[in-house]
Amino acid sequence: MKKLIVFALAAGILASCSGGKTEGVSTEAKGGVYYGGVFRMNELEDFKNLYPLAIIDVVSHRVANQVYEGLVKLNPADLTIIPGIAYRWETNEAKNVWTFHLRQGVKFHDNACFGGGKGRDVKASDFKYCLDKLCESTATNSFFEITFKDRVKGATEYFNGSKAGKLAEGGVTGIKALDDSTLTIELINPNAGFLNILTTPGCYVYPKEAFDKYGVDMRTQCVGTGPFMIKTVKEGDVVILEKNPDYWAIDEFGNKLPYLDAIKYTFVKEKKSEMLEFQRGNLDMVFRIPIEMYKEIMGDYQNANARKTDFEIQTTAALATNYYGMLTPHPAFNKKEVRLAFNYAIDRNKIVDFTLQGQGQAGTYGVIPPVDAFKKGGMDFEALKGYSYDVDKAKEYMKQAGYPDGKGFPKIVLTINSGGGERNQQVAEVIQKMLKENIGVTADINVVPFAEQIDAYQSGKLEFFRTAWIADYPDPVSFLGLFYGKSVPATMDEKSFTNTSRFSSPAFDLKFEAAMKEPDDAKRALLFKECDQILLDEGALLPLFYDENDRLVQKNVRNFPINAMEYRDFTRVYIIPKDKMNATAKK
Repeated sequence: MKKLIVFALAAGILASCSGGKTEGVSTEAKGGVYYGGVFRMNELEDFKNLYPLAIIDVVSHRVANQVYEGLVKLNPADLTIIPGIAYRWETNEAKNVWTFHLRQGVKFHDNACFGGGKGRDVKASDFKYCLDKLCESTATNSFFEITFKDRVKGATEYFNGSKAGKLAEGGVTGIKALDDSTLTIELINPNAGFLNILTTPGCYVYPKEAFDKYGVDMRTQCVGTGPFMIKTVKEGDVVILEKNPDYWAIDEFGNKLPYLDAIKYTFVKEKKSEMLEFQRGNLDMVFRIPIEMYKEIMGDYQNANARKTDFEIQTTAALATNYYGMLTPHPAFNKKEVRLAFNYAIDRNKIVDFTLQGQGQAGTYGVIPPVDAFKKGGMDFEALKGYSYDVDKAKEYMKQAGYPDGKGFPKIVLTINSGGGERNQQVAEVIQKMLKENIGVTADINVVPFAEQIDAYQSGKLEFFRTAWIADYPDPVSFLGLFYGKSVPATMDEKSFTNTSRFSSPAFDLKFEAAMKEPDDAKRALLFKECDQILLDEGALLPLFYDENDRLVQKNVRNFPINAMEYRDFTRVYIIPKDKMNATAKK
């Protein structure tokens, strides 16, 4: 797996790249940074919903993260926790009560939901309101399960009460606004990863006035405190965010942030068209190099610095696992022997080496990606007994399940999402062939829009589906929580937001709960490993590969580091005017 690299690449396939046409006028500020310009990027999928509690797709998160903020946030350079609206915090000796001190003068964006249209100051009571909403049972709340459930005092009781139509007076008992600038959150047990949880969209702050005025229309009517505000939304076409002139942050030189005038998202669905726009200088970055161009673009990256510097490639191991989900209550997958047979029938190394042209690492471990940060945290991936390519073992498991050579096994449908270039289709076709040839299983491929696929697998309508999980925060809990049995609703009529396979294992749940409560890092890492092993032993998922993030960036873009989550924060990103490039030292 490649380490983090940033380098300049030569002509070749992208020889026509112009090096970037900056939109807007730029002016130099203190410290050699530049104000102005529009950062332009493309997404291959449409966003689904920008309302914080309803954000379930990566495109929505990438947009909303520029508009909303929470108590704390992630540093895009290394994913460490840094202050957000809370400028400092502390915990008690028992480490179960967290106290957050809010900045003064942080304002919500100007919006018609306020009297006179002017945004007001953020108060601790606003966080109390939003975090209580996080603990309400609603059709759009996708974050409660992975954030405050069974973690924050009174959260689960409040959720259950709201589900029965009874909102407890005073909200969640463990969340208190002591005054306008002080908020406390009391946990049931100490939680080593609690600050990470607070970085998720479910913990963003927004004003009650916006919810009261817009309701479900908050999917596009966004009122936050972030460095950018919604200006234009033309779904499927363009989203434009404009600079928030009242943003609270100032850089180390005394410059008011953000530097950029605007961010522009387009939604061209063809990867080749996206690459062409980058070549023409009409996009400032492209995320993920197309498979068919990968080898030619990457070339021999160890010698890349000797080449012409037309643009930069940034790449790093990703906190992301690509896998196929199997709906465990479905008759096709309710036997673990079938699920194990599918896993041993797949040649993951062949998929990565040939189909993906070396992009990623074969999914021979479990759901937790084997990144260096987790290894340094004590995760012993080599001790996991993952899946090898073993056709004989796959056939034996099918025989044990009562389907020798696939006889009697029902025809199934593998549902994949469109977008993401051609790799989803290419991988699906290879797996379709392997299943047929190795264990006699016929799987038809159904391609649907991403938003449609998400709704379908959350509703339990897909028996076999392609998905990927990018960490909500840099902690193994973010991955293991996908298979927590107690998050599965009682009936198939209800949506299962996180555990979309509806997998349930009492042994896994006990280990997972123990890991969430464990304060010792070494013991916690051991529990994580044991949790992942249970998932492997039960065939809870079909891991395919662990992603590597790579992107092309125009050479005049600054302060835009890549990270393992592809977490983007444009607060400090700036663009150097083309005519200033030769005179500006690269930061």
